[in-house]
Amino acid sequence: MKILDGKETSKQIKLEIAEEVKQIIRQGGKRPHLAAILVGNDGASETYVSHKVKSCDQVGFESSLIRFDNSVSEDELIKKIKEVNDNQDIDGLIIQLPIPEHISEEKIIESVAPKKDVDGFHPINIGRMTLGLPAFVSATPQGIIELLDRYNIETSGKHCVVIGRSNIVGKPISILMSQKSKTGNATVTICHSRTKNLRKITKQADILIAAIGKQGFVTADMVKEGAVVIDVGIHRVKSNKTKTGWKLKGDVLFEEVAPKCSYITPVPGGVGPMTIVSLLKNTLLATKQK
Repeated sequence: MKILDGKETSKQIKLEIAEEVKQIIRQGGKRPHLAAILVGNDGASETYVSHKVKSCDQVGFESSLIRFDNSVSEDELIKKIKEVNDNQDIDGLIIQLPIPEHISEEKIIESVAPKKDVDGFHPINIGRMTLGLPAFVSATPQGIIELLDRYNIETSGKHCVVIGRSNIVGKPISILMSQKSKTGNATVTICHSRTKNLRKITKQADILIAAIGKQGFVTADMVKEGAVVIDVGIHRVKSNKTKTGWKLKGDVLFEEVAPKCSYITPVPGGVGPMTIVSLLKNTLLATKQK
């Protein structure tokens, strides 16, 4: 069993991005600028945004954090998004999800200009990705593809099973894994809450991607010997063994699944860091497209 180390891989990619930014600056180009909008004070969202801001600094990006209270109206939030869309100095914009229930997530996502949608959530970017056209690919699926690629894991002709059908991870990664590409050409099965005989299907997977959002859902009896397992889940679990009082766990029961795998991502330190560097790569691409 080998660990797919997203933390170390992301460090290498950050060095590559930072070098490219230096080269852009030397040639008289502008420094990439990523803006993030955060609504409310959810602890997990605060942590994710702070990691993104810190990562921007590490690679030489400018970053802006725009905060709103939970009481912000939908119209006010959309107005601010349009201001950022029109701001030529800002190259990429992300809206930290989730947002309060009184605001339509769909409307907010569609309000972001596709050319600044570095999260890759806008229907135009999703559509272009589906057709295999140049687009901003959703950061987590892109991070998974990058990790598989960097570890030279063969995907062509393999059976890839994706557990979860979210617009952010499940659907796009199923499309990317099946496309004609270096890290693609897999035969993909997508499973969800209505799938029958789930365990029978997952045991056929050469590559198993767990993105169901349930802590410890994937157990050893769901995984075949030698499978590659990608754990997208991230859950805060109470723990008396850490200073913070909690620890991070994934959708996969790591301790019992790992011995059966050829490769597996840990939580934390697997898919999470790769998501952030994919966001940085998309922002760099947005800058260069100008």
